[in-house]
Amino acid sequence: MSAGLAHRTPIVLEHNTQRVLLHLFIAGQEDFGSPHSRANVVLERALALSDADVHTALTEVLEKFHHRHPDLAYWLNLHATTIINLMPESTEISQERRQLIGAIFTHEFSTEGASLTNPSMVISGPTTNGSAPFVMSVRSIGEGHRSSIGFRTGQISQSGEVEVDTPETNIQVGLYSESKLHKRSFLDLLEKSNDLGDNASLILNNVGEEFCVAELETQISRLLNDRGSFRNADLTALRFRSIAERSYTVTFTSQSAVSERILWPRSAAEWHGMEDLRLVKFARDDNQSIYFGTYTAFDGVVVNQQMMHTLDFKTFNIFPVTGSSAQGKGIALFPRLIDGKYAALSRCDGETNSISFSDSPDRWNTNYELHTPKRFWEVVQVGNCGSPIETDEGWLVITHSVGPMRTYTIGAILLDIDDPCRVIGELASPLLVPEDDSRDGYVPNVVYACGSALHEGQLIIPFGRNDQSIGIATIPIAQVLSKMESVS
Repeated sequence: MSAGLAHRTPIVLEHNTQRVLLHLFIAGQEDFGSPHSRANVVLERALALSDADVHTALTEVLEKFHHRHPDLAYWLNLHATTIINLMPESTEISQERRQLIGAIFTHEFSTEGASLTNPSMVISGPTTNGSAPFVMSVRSIGEGHRSSIGFRTGQISQSGEVEVDTPETNIQVGLYSESKLHKRSFLDLLEKSNDLGDNASLILNNVGEEFCVAELETQISRLLNDRGSFRNADLTALRFRSIAERSYTVTFTSQSAVSERILWPRSAAEWHGMEDLRLVKFARDDNQSIYFGTYTAFDGVVVNQQMMHTLDFKTFNIFPVTGSSAQGKGIALFPRLIDGKYAALSRCDGETNSISFSDSPDRWNTNYELHTPKRFWEVVQVGNCGSPIETDEGWLVITHSVGPMRTYTIGAILLDIDDPCRVIGELASPLLVPEDDSRDGYVPNVVYACGSALHEGQLIIPFGRNDQSIGIATIPIAQVLSKMESVS
């Protein structure tokens, strides 16, 4: 196997441990298997401190951390409010003690503490003097292998040279709000878990095709108030609420830079990770563009597919992806409708590239096999490396393959432009392979991408290096297409 057709640029993006968020910290719950927290006893100690000690401790906290977090006071008060609920209502505390309690129950989380990897790139604005701006999503991995989604920005020159902007150090998680809920998502997810019984029917028969959280809670209350008629009502309530929380909106301020914005796990389904966002710039019928992204939600045991869409990388609407073709990982949307339908690549069997069609971008049930493992470097499995790229010759699909020694490589296949169910070309050798001088990292022997960009005839492939860092490779699109072997 050759060293790969694509040219690796000198650019390497490393994780930045200084990009930290503030999060609630509950002593005792930081250890796996802990039976309960130590919040009450810690709170008692905080209340027993003298006023002088409180003042000294809080002064030290503010001096050490205010420059790292411009909104430090907000988070200390927020976390204090959460913990003070454990105190008797008659307890009176000073503002200084309240803020110190907030600090005692707060910790910093380095979103990129372990690594930065698995990028996806989209052109994000008009070309100026041959140069195009881009947004790159990145998978940030921190303590406990917890993943979140971050962003980088930059420009691609007319000649295909890539420049990545220096990211901001201060980061933010945005403002969370509820989104509209869709009956079809509940039907699909409940059917998947064999939960479509009388309990579910009582709730779903009394809401519309689209409804809000308050309407759902009204129907859940009806169910819970009639436990005598409906067995396992509490389990049904829990199931409905867990589905509902997978739909939400995150909004960032206009003053924040794109690289400051972090999509942080919100729902239980994604609590242990939001992994491998696959971005695509989607052309709408009104000649406007919207950015879709699909990612893997991981709760610590089970993986699910989630989707986001945004017009401006400032407001993100997030919701579940359902259907038999949305199992596992790796849904990647085509950048436009095909014969009036959405199309997406999938790997619902865990090892084969397939294609699906749907009337909705969040529901996938049809499945047609495209590309199966057959070469020695793909005998374990194949998958996509992001959304297909439209060319004059057909739909170019960047792929990944896994072979001996769990070595990942990046290749490509070509689909018919009018009938993307038909593979018309395959590369006989990979575009990228792990090189001898850069095979080590968090997960050795891995090159992996989640979305590439095409600009002025140059294919730009940002890729994860051993789940540790990010590299960028380029190759003329004409060279890739010329190397395709015909598939009958």
